Amino acid sequence: MAPLKPGHRFPMSKYGYLRERLIQAGVLPETGGFIAPAPAPLSQVAAAHGFDYADRAFRLALTDAEVREIGLPQTERVLRRARLASAGTALAARLAIEHGVAVNLAGGSHHAGPGKGAGFCVFNDVAIAARALVAEGQVSRVLVVDCDVHQGDGTARVFADDPAVFTLSLHAEKNYPARKASSDLDFALPDGLGDRAYLEVLREVLAPLWEQVRPQIVFYNAGVDPHENDRLGRLALSDAGLAARDAHVLGEARARGVPVVGVIGGGYGPDPGAIAARHALMVEAAAAAA
Repeated sequence: MAPLKPGHRFPMSKYGYLRERLIQAGVLPETGGFIAPAPAPLSQVAAAHGFDYADRAFRLALTDAEVREIGLPQTERVLRRARLASAGTALAARLAIEHGVAVNLAGGSHHAGPGKGAGFCVFNDVAIAARALVAEGQVSRVLVVDCDVHQGDGTARVFADDPAVFTLSLHAEKNYPARKASSDLDFALPDGLGDRAYLEVLREVLAPLWEQVRPQIVFYNAGVDPHENDRLGRLALSDAGLAARDAHVLGEARARGVPVVGVIGGGYGPDPGAIAARHALMVEAAAAAA
């Protein structure tokens, strides 16, 4: 974990609370229960972001303007966290191919794109993992299902000209980023949508993609910022709505025998314990789908 100044909008402490929550729920044992990766190497990061940006990020040589756009301090600990989160999603993908489902208890940094970071995202872990799997010949078709409240603009831009990866984003229309990218399929949703309407859209949008895309792996960004009490969200989902969303995406993939990787995405507010409890819903759904 990379400590931030008091009052910073990014709730860095939520990761520790998430682990504690999963232990309390019996999903993780008191000790162990997860695999920690080595930090992602420069070559892997550069394959998604380009060498210039990746190299300067590794050397802590980003410009002040670039650091402001990311919104996190340029330090060794923030860099190490970004490399570990990226490696974690890549490792979870390999475990999902072997076991059917795996989760990274971080990840979902979907605003980082070609040649840049943005929106609390230094590196795009899903893009890094997907590109590595395709390059290695592990898979040839990838589906990214991004249900964070913010559009997965960085992911969309990384794979804009890559037919191996299909990007789907369900996000709040009137939310960050102001300039949206073009995913393969975008659904910009109105404020205050609520559980029932949101789940109807999700089911209708996702249903045809299994035959259309024929994915060999799914990356699922389960950001909890669509929640009604999230500081940055606008879609008014309840805990039950988030749980139903997670169960549907994970369950549909597993019903078809498609490996699925869950990453936790965004979640914001003054109570990191409450945010962690929402993130735990996806991990619990993944455990049930395993």
